[in-house]
Amino acid sequence: MPHIDAQLVIEGLIMLILSITVHEFGHAIVADRLGDRLPRYQGRVSLNPLVHADPIGTLLIPVVGLLSGGMMFGWGRPVQVSPGSFTRKLRMRTAHLIVAAAGPAMNILFGITIALILFGLYRFGGLEVNPYGLYGALAKAIMLNFVLAVFNLLPCPPLDGGTVLAGLLPDRYLPAYERFAKYGIFILLAFMFIGPLQRAFLLPAGLAYSAVTGLLGLPH
Repeated sequence: MPHIDAQLVIEGLIMLILSITVHEFGHAIVADRLGDRLPRYQGRVSLNPLVHADPIGTLLIPVVGLLSGGMMFGWGRPVQVSPGSFTRKLRMRTAHLIVAAAGPAMNILFGITIALILFGLYRFGGLEVNPYGLYGALAKAIMLNFVLAVFNLLPCPPLDGGTVLAGLLPDRYLPAYERFAKYGIFILLAFMFIGPLQRAFLLPAGLAYSAVTGLLGLPH
């Protein structure tokens, strides 16, 4: 049985919960700004983790993954939207695309924000470069948010990237997309559990992490 580091489990769970929270908040606030009041009515326009947490996806699955030494993975309660309520200034599919992209965009923004905080603590606060201390926890949080952003942008239903793809496609390709969407869950599982496909989102996320931390002069 692998050694279980309680501190790492707790740190990982906190990082994931906060990252999921900003992701779902991104969907909710953008939908609200585009005229859809359903997320606000359901209390989702909030940075309170409790309103976005899913007992299985946000707690059980991540804890099992961390305890087993596997990949930390999880999800929050999907933000429900009413596309018919979106502003008429945009096509419905375009507005839906923007709402879908807002979640990954928030993870990218959150990752960059954490990197700036880490830069400040390291450069001006004398924070020690320790992979098992605060420095390591914040560095992992940066990487986690880039992984979540890239993973969710995979052009595969039911991920956000599937909705973005649907919004970009010309109308004549939508019937083909709808046929493709039926197999989306199987494609998603393949990306999650097949090594070469995992690298399709882990590699870009790692490059983004290296670019941001390198630009700030942060040790890896």
